[in-house]
Amino acid sequence: TVYRSRHLLTLWHELDSPQADIAFIPPSRFSASFPQNNIMARLAREYKECDQYEKAYQSQDAVFVARKRAIGSKRVKAMRYVRNVGLGIKTPDAAIEGNYVDKKCPFTGDVSIRGRILKGMVISTKMKRTIVIRRDYLHYITKYRRFEKRHKNIAVHCSPAFNVKEGDVVTIGQCRPLSKTVRFNVVAHEPAVNAKAGKKTFRVF
Repeated sequence: TVYRSRHLLTLWHELDSPQADIAFIPPSRFSASFPQNNIMARLAREYKECDQYEKAYQSQDAVFVARKRAIGSKRVKAMRYVRNVGLGIKTPDAAIEGNYVDKKCPFTGDVSIRGRILKGMVISTKMKRTIVIRRDYLHYITKYRRFEKRHKNIAVHCSPAFNVKEGDVVTIGQCRPLSKTVRFNVVAHEPAVNAKAGKKTFRVF
């Protein structure tokens, strides 16, 4: 913030001087002060039909397909709804450039991420858009003054933006209840480093 304010003050003095001409100040000086949003530049400006894998017609609720642009208007609204989750989470490329429709997706749906951020290993991908992850931890036994291994299985909603396989490590964020057992959503994905390791290998994140 301090660097940006000093940079703007320098630009203001250059513009305020009698010898200055705005045409001779390179645009890169302004772009350094106001970085453009990369996501908005990559969104589609023309409507492209979403993936149709259901009986009902699939479309995003936030996008009006039959919209007419006003004549002479330079502002063009994107034809795909993508939002920033926050918390330093990067929006995947498949969410920006893809055509899928998922109302429970944190990037293209109406689900907000708040609460706990956890990591776990994927042990099952048999369900549709829902995976099961395993989290290992140590439990201290006071009587014997020893630790014992324990684990928990968590059902997590997985957006089509992530191509998740068994053994991968995913980062999940807490959200509102999406079903009877699902209260978390996948927000980041790391491919498996050692694919030969078993599902039940003890690993603390």
